[in-house]
Amino acid sequence: MPSDEYKKAVRLGRSAYRKALSRGEYPYLPALDSILTSAGMKTEENLGLVNIPLDQIVGTKTEGRQHAFANNFMPLMPEYSEFARKWDGVVNYHMKQGIGDPIIAYEFMNKFYVLEGNKRVSVLKFFGADSIEGTVTREIPYPSDEPENRIYYEFLDFYKDSQINYIWFTQPGSFPKLSLALGKKTGEKWTDRDKENFRSLYTEFYGIFKAKGGKRLKITAGDALLFYLSLYSYGDILNKTHAEKVKDTDMIFREILSLGESTEDSLVLKPDAQAGSSVLTKILHPLGGKTLRIAYVHDRRMSESGWTYGHELGRMHVQDVFGDRIETSAFFLQDDERDIYQLLDDIIHEGYDVIFTANQKFLAASLKAALEHPYVKILNCSVGQPHPTIRTYYGRMFEAKYLAGMIAGAMTENGRIAYRANFPIYGTMAEINAFALGTQMTNPRAKVYLHWDSLKDREHLDDLLIREDISVVSGNDMIRPGQQGKEYGLFIKKDGKVINLAAPIWNWGRFYERMIGDILNGSWDNSGDVKTKSAVNYWWGISSGIVDLVFSNNLPRGVRKFAEAMRRQLADEEWQLNPFMGKLFLQDGREIGTDTGALPADEIITMNYLMQGIVGSIPGLEAVNKEARGRIAMQQIITPESAAAATAVHTPVQVVEKVTLTPEESAKEAAEAVPKTMDGGDKAAPET
Repeated sequence: MPSDEYKKAVRLGRSAYRKALSRGEYPYLPALDSILTSAGMKTEENLGLVNIPLDQIVGTKTEGRQHAFANNFMPLMPEYSEFARKWDGVVNYHMKQGIGDPIIAYEFMNKFYVLEGNKRVSVLKFFGADSIEGTVTREIPYPSDEPENRIYYEFLDFYKDSQINYIWFTQPGSFPKLSLALGKKTGEKWTDRDKENFRSLYTEFYGIFKAKGGKRLKITAGDALLFYLSLYSYGDILNKTHAEKVKDTDMIFREILSLGESTEDSLVLKPDAQAGSSVLTKILHPLGGKTLRIAYVHDRRMSESGWTYGHELGRMHVQDVFGDRIETSAFFLQDDERDIYQLLDDIIHEGYDVIFTANQKFLAASLKAALEHPYVKILNCSVGQPHPTIRTYYGRMFEAKYLAGMIAGAMTENGRIAYRANFPIYGTMAEINAFALGTQMTNPRAKVYLHWDSLKDREHLDDLLIREDISVVSGNDMIRPGQQGKEYGLFIKKDGKVINLAAPIWNWGRFYERMIGDILNGSWDNSGDVKTKSAVNYWWGISSGIVDLVFSNNLPRGVRKFAEAMRRQLADEEWQLNPFMGKLFLQDGREIGTDTGALPADEIITMNYLMQGIVGSIPGLEAVNKEARGRIAMQQIITPESAAAATAVHTPVQVVEKVTLTPEESAKEAAEAVPKTMDGGDKAAPET
């Protein structure tokens, strides 16, 4: 007579069978032999005796037993069959002394398929066990560009060092990021204590994640844990009590829910019609007449950074526009023992209402501060990483670079152009590729030679120009205050002379004015741009005025007229002119895109490849300087091979200078800070 356990197990199996059929899914266990028939195998590896997580045992090796089980490994055979009797025998054995005999299984893409021991697996899954020992053979596929395949190859490197197989991710780059978060380098073998500590943390966090319904999400517990580790150090988390971990998970769970969302869903591509313009919203000041206190946080001072200088021009602009309705302060930073989060926490406790962290490397600290202080509005200048707790902002600078590339292609005499780039991070790849595509619009034979400033052993730009006989150069976008020379924007350098042609510019004042205006008039959360989005990532282009390309009168009349016409097309609200429209060809000959449309916005943002016509490559972590390693490590451009050279992402900082300006002082400093004009041409920076 069948046991109550078998009757219950059959009911679970039949329920899973019916649900699978209703969803159009295969109701039985998959057979690895059928899968491998269509997947070319690179090699086979004997792993020996392995502790196999039962959640990752998903099928059988051969087709012989697959129809005896539903796809949840529960039995389907009749209750009075010989199969039922044998299944009950395994139950009795398990209840008396425990199942100790290892199964024989095959691993493929970190999923396991049973050759011998299917009933043992079924019984242990029925009783809710965590794992079973097995002798495992690994089937390794050929590498490909498929995300799952890339994740698997990252896992193989991770497994060599850790022997851990129970954590998994949905995004490439995650295993290297995990190693960085745990302070491990590629090739560094884990000790038994390392394994015990991490298993304890993962098991505890998995339980919390599961209790909050995490198994119903599109992401894995590994994705959620990696996000947790991006906010708090591994050591700090290990020392937290269970109650503290539960509290942390409750606080960040809204962010965890967003991990499965696409970047494109969060994007705001242009400003909405001016919100909050009614008489009522103007009369009923949402702050009750209180002065809005705004802090800007930079990684270095204006004298050291054109990037900081551009944002500071924007701060001065809004101080001048809004007068005594706002108070702005700027914080400039340098290395010290204090961390970024502590600085933001101090700023919040000083009573600031809005904080703009004007650097992508401040993202993690900004997010942590926003989670712990939800009443403060925090915006981080970055792109491609949407979060519902903070807003991010950036510009489609690749549009201006596309125009600059058209001019460069028209102005080069030998088809060779140099492009000076800094960090290989989100946004930069799109700018380089758009520039190259622009050169090919006006000169199909043009070649763009990359020069990375962030390389540890970088060549001097002048040496590249001499060696390759290059005179047309795309240099840094903006000069620093007091910086001498004309080598910025697009220029010609020949016979010791520099002739400026055009310059991409950032009009941060326009963005900051709009954000602060929305807060002051009460439309921050009500505009059509943002009210339907759980995460908001402003990504405005030339049409908004946040980015632009100014032209020099040194340009030949025909070239300038052509560039102006193309600029009008880019500024069109319908975004008809897009550099990434149609089929495109990469350096290695691969083809991407379609004949009928442009690349999706999230693919443009997260580009990690270069187009045909570009001479050079994307440097790995081992080749770049310390600052670049920290920035690359935050993004999916990271590779397993280069992870060993990475340093911790958390950057220690100290307040060097705090500046608070009156409206009169702001107007005076803004006027003095505007750069000189290009020789014989338009201004190289916005009149903010």
